[in-house]
This record gives sequence, structure tokens and C-alpha cells, in this order.
Amino acid sequence: MTDLNGLTLAQIDGHLATVADLTPLAFAGFAHFTAMQVRKGRVRGLDLHMQRLRRASLALFDADIPDDLVRLRLRSAIAAAGGDALSLTVTVFTQSGEFTPATEANDLSLLVRTAPASNGPAGPLRLAVVQHERALPGFKHTGETAKTYYLRDARKRGFDDAIFLDRHGCLSEATIWNVAYLDGSAVIWPIAEVLTGITMGILQRQLKTLGVPQRELAVTPDMVGGFSGAVVMNWTPGVSIDAIAGTAIPAAPQFVELLHTAYLREPEVEI
Repeated sequence: MTDLNGLTLAQIDGHLATVADLTPLAFAGFAHFTAMQVRKGRVRGLDLHMQRLRRASLALFDADIPDDLVRLRLRSAIAAAGGDALSLTVTVFTQSGEFTPATEANDLSLLVRTAPASNGPAGPLRLAVVQHERALPGFKHTGETAKTYYLRDARKRGFDDAIFLDRHGCLSEATIWNVAYLDGSAVIWPIAEVLTGITMGILQRQLKTLGVPQRELAVTPDMVGGFSGAVVMNWTPGVSIDAIAGTAIPAAPQFVELLHTAYLREPEVEI
């Protein structure tokens, strides 16, 4: 299925999706996905995307789709969309739908959607703090109304986005972002139940190869003012945070530059 401008295309199991194919998905939330930026048929962290899809499928459906078949479906969607730069979302779902017992037969399907490329916001961002913990945070799953709700609520209150505070009083992740802090020369990753993003995984392994110190820390709101920098990351490796709630955080252009440098060290792999 494509929009009137030809900017968005969706395939299910390698075939152009029809309205009839997509209608059940519009009313379903039992599925998981990964999203990537594709440039000339190549993507950074492809192994992490494949690992994410495989682990979530086994956890949710007790079955998975072979990596080779996933990559074949991705290549089909990219070829159909054309162009050198695309945003690509890969969703795994079951034909039997939700609110049903698990079936013995493997009825997994793959929805691949292509859209125009995106580079993320420029920042810096001001984040509101909201008490929230995502269900099944280890999986990138669909049906998470709260993320958009808290984003829009934060905007109404004069912020750019929201960061979550868990039941232990620790800051975990933002609506669609992982968060990292700079404490002197070390990169700080929050100890909390979060979805480990692909960009986060890329940065962690590339910072390690660069010899940059990294450590994990339970971050509470009263600690924020003591950091020398903070960023969010998703499809872009570092967008500066200049305030969390009412606490200002120093600009750290060298921190942002370091993360971008580390990200660009990750090789682009042909799908």
C-alpha cells in the first residue's frame, strides 16, 4: 500500500499490502518491531536489529522468522520503494491475531514499511519528568499509547518531551529515547528497566573500542544537576538535553561529538 505522494509503502511477507491486509493490524497491539535508517541498502547495527526481532519473536510467539528470510523481505521492500535513503520499520505479528491462545503452527508474518529518511531533532531538549514504567520494556512492541500521551502532555506544559521515573525513584528512559549522561570523562547509562536501543548498543560497543570509560548508575532526579552533560538517542546518536524538569544541565558539545564519532565508526552493513 502507498500514499498519494508515493512516500510510504508497506509489504506483508514480500507482497504489496492491501487495505484488507492492514485493517486487522489497525485494531491490534500484539506485535513487535524494529526501526532503522537505510542508506543505499545498508544499515548500521544490522546484527542488533536481527537479534532484537529474534528474541522478541521467541518471547512473544514461541517462534521466529529465519534471519535470511527477514533480510529477503527487507530487500524486497527497499527495492520497491527505491531511493538511497529510507526509514524502514519491520513488524512481526501473527495471522491468528491477539486475544487468542498460542497456536502450534508458526503463523508469523512480517510487515515492512518504508518511509522518507529521518535524522531526528536538532535539540537541545527540555524533558518533563513523569511517573511511568512501560510494560515488557525489554521488547519494542506496539500498542504503547502512553509514549505518545506523555509526549503530548509534556508539550502542553512547555517541554519538548518526557522522561520516565520508575517506582524506585530512578530516571529510566524517555518516550522513544534512551538516555545517557556524562560524569566527568565517563559515559553513564541508567540502571533501570529499559528497552536497549539499537543506537545505544552501537554506542556501547564502539565507545569500548575507543577506550572511553562507561559505567552504569541508578540516576535519581536530584543527581541530574551534577552531570556535565546529557543526551537522548534513538535513530540519531545524541541529541543534547539542556534541562530535566526544572534542573538545567550544561551544554556538552564535545560529548555529543564523541557519540556521533563513535556511531560513525559502526560499519554500514548491506541488507
